[in-house]
Amino acid sequence: MAQRKTAARTGIRLRLKPDENPLVRAVGRLPTKVHTKLLVAFVGTALLVVAVGVLGLRLLGQSNERGEALGTLQERAFAYGKLRSDAFNVRLLLNENVAGDFYTIHPAGRAKGRGAGDLAIDQATANSVAHIPPSTFPDTLGFAPPSEDERFLRGIRATGEQLSKVMRDIIASGIARGEVSDSLRSRAEQLAVDLNQLATELANATTARADGLIAQNANSYESSRNLFIGVAAGAIVLALTLGFVLSWSVIGPIQKIDARLAATASGDFSRHVDVTNRDELGALAANVNRMNDELQRLYKELETTSRHKSEFLANMSHELRTPLNAIIGFSQVLREGMAGGVNEKQTEYLDDILSSGNHLLSLINEVLDLSKVEAGQVELEVAPFSLQGALERGIVMVRERATKNCVQVTLAASPDADAVTGDERRIRQVIFNLLSNAVKFTPAGGSVDVWAMQVNGEVRVSVADTGPGIAAEDLERIFEEFQQSEAGLEQNEGTGLGLALSKRLVELHGGRIWVESELGRGCTFVFTLPAAAA
Repeated sequence: MAQRKTAARTGIRLRLKPDENPLVRAVGRLPTKVHTKLLVAFVGTALLVVAVGVLGLRLLGQSNERGEALGTLQERAFAYGKLRSDAFNVRLLLNENVAGDFYTIHPAGRAKGRGAGDLAIDQATANSVAHIPPSTFPDTLGFAPPSEDERFLRGIRATGEQLSKVMRDIIASGIARGEVSDSLRSRAEQLAVDLNQLATELANATTARADGLIAQNANSYESSRNLFIGVAAGAIVLALTLGFVLSWSVIGPIQKIDARLAATASGDFSRHVDVTNRDELGALAANVNRMNDELQRLYKELETTSRHKSEFLANMSHELRTPLNAIIGFSQVLREGMAGGVNEKQTEYLDDILSSGNHLLSLINEVLDLSKVEAGQVELEVAPFSLQGALERGIVMVRERATKNCVQVTLAASPDADAVTGDERRIRQVIFNLLSNAVKFTPAGGSVDVWAMQVNGEVRVSVADTGPGIAAEDLERIFEEFQQSEAGLEQNEGTGLGLALSKRLVELHGGRIWVESELGRGCTFVFTLPAAAA
């Protein structure tokens, strides 16, 4: 069960890898160029932005329309509220006269005429009523009322005109006879009630519509806000998805190609890059695979050629050493007079033969050793040995030439750097190469300083001279076969194999070798070796 869960989690992780996403791979397999896909992504993103902007403008326009409609409703509600207030004021004025005594009864039973205050109230009422019908027309209202309001306005206008006529009759009766009949007063009161009711219904209906529109605006705002947020979020998600898919359809293949090129550069030709794109990246991957196969073929050919070369050099060096040893041996016999006396000129010639023979033998030995190293035929005889002793023997070997050239050679070895592990004979060969080069390139009166110390768990050997130094561009090249610095070429001595062989031997011991130098300030060759186990 646990294994199945682990496998499931592993499968999910694999499926979630961006470059293995099915959508990413599907986009990569589209037979379209990369710049076309990128253009589609840019245009799609721009269209999403435009769509969000258009939606925002539309929602804003709808909000403005609702705001304008609400403003119109509020304007109508204000005007209708004024009508209701005027109608209510008329009713209050009428109620004031109705609630009071219209007639003052004389003690003898004869009716007394109306007072001056009652007449003033009737006149004020008539004036108020007279202003109501004209205020129902569009010119006075300031807007054209909708059809649903016209019914109320016509009723208010008609009722107001009737009430205005009744009020004129009331005022006329009061002035002429000093008294007003109850029927006129009742009629006026009823008309005032009707007028107030119509105005109230109209105002309340308009207010209700305004309140309804306000509630609708609130709901519409919330809906519009949610719609806009949803569309904007969707556009962002789509844009991010589009960017993710297209970017990984490009980045994924590039990463795979880069990894394959890095592996190829390190010498691994065993795999191909798997890119399913049908665009420039797919073509590039195919070319990388072809290049990998071609490099693998060439590398195998070079390995074969190098092996044949190394075998040839090893065989030739071995074959050349036999007659050369005979030449050197017989020359020494003749030089020592063992086969008869030789004159001074013959001695000089024999010295030249011996010198040239020894030089040629040294060259053949270096070629043979380098060929064996390259062919993997060198087996180190690793064992602990005294590094200080190896350094002292190396100095002894170059002391004669150093003394002849007036070059001072010094050694400073730390006691903790004496015991090392390695092939003593090969390490002495490296030491001799470095010391002989240092003595050879150091001018008369100069010095060669040798140090040995333990640094970070490894033994470090330094050989510093006061020679002409090495140019920065030659610091790496001098460790290659048959390569020499400008000073070496001027000396016309050596073949450029000593440092290459020394580098191979040090690396076989798991160490490193490098040089630190500036022109005119000498140079310091440094190599490291593993310290002997305590």
